[in-house]
Amino acid sequence: MRIRLELHPIQNGEKLEVPTTCYTLSPEDKHKLCLFLKNLKVPDGFSSNISQCVNLKDHKISGLKSHDCHVLLQHLLPLALCGMLSKDECEPLIELSIFFSVLESKELKIDNLEHIEAQIPITLCKLEKLFPLSFFDVIEHLPVHLASEAKIAGLFHYPWMYPLE
Repeated sequence: MRIRLELHPIQNGEKLEVPTTCYTLSPEDKHKLCLFLKNLKVPDGFSSNISQCVNLKDHKISGLKSHDCHVLLQHLLPLALCGMLSKDECEPLIELSIFFSVLESKELKIDNLEHIEAQIPITLCKLEKLFPLSFFDVIEHLPVHLASEAKIAGLFHYPWMYPLE
């Protein structure tokens, strides 16, 4: 089918080697990302202590609350990954973080909502070009509807679950 030829297995003697994807971080980059999050200092009330959730030995992040995941998506990952990934891989992630930052702001403006509503399908298409299609299910396409819901329902701070957590 000639889909993603750069990811097809390569015959190397008797072994088949599968090339790494463009968004796969090297062990050094994983260590840099985990070290960045481990040494991160944030103001009180911004998020929980994310550095407690980072395991430097295994290069893993676990035990985050949903608000911490949003803080990571909106503020920290675009900042941390900018130097590790190329522009084509970093751009959709930054656009996604801007989308959620605008959507979850304290004041909603109709012009901003219309702009992000028009931009999010393009951003999702860029993500679909980058990540394998098996990554996408119904929930990854949810952002397409969120801006129009915000126009109807207003600020997301009220119907979302963060205050109850």
